[in-house]
Amino acid sequence: MTTHASHMSEDIRRELIALIRELKDPRVAGQLLTVVRVELTRDMSVARAYVSAMAGMDATRESVQALDKASGHLRHELGQRLRLRKAPELRFIADDSTEYAVHINETLEQLRNNEQL
Repeated sequence: MTTHASHMSEDIRRELIALIRELKDPRVAGQLLTVVRVELTRDMSVARAYVSAMAGMDATRESVQALDKASGHLRHELGQRLRLRKAPELRFIADDSTEYAVHINETLEQLRNNEQL
């Protein structure tokens, strides 16, 4: 990925996080969601946003469905905020990395507690 594309991916990620926080859909508003990463196609026409929820994969999948429905609105807002002539098409993908990180943290905490016994 070129430097310009990586900067653009990060800008899109940052703005998507802010836009998602503004959504009123209860499948999104009630969740602790994060955009883990954004991958742009070479021609920057499509942005794949990997989304993860603290509540687990079921909540993540439900949130992705809501984000898919809101993708037109999000794309429009993204174009305005980043002053893009043509904002990329948004595709949201459920990612389990946050759930996995929580699991790892819990496992490490259990190991620490067992060592203290």
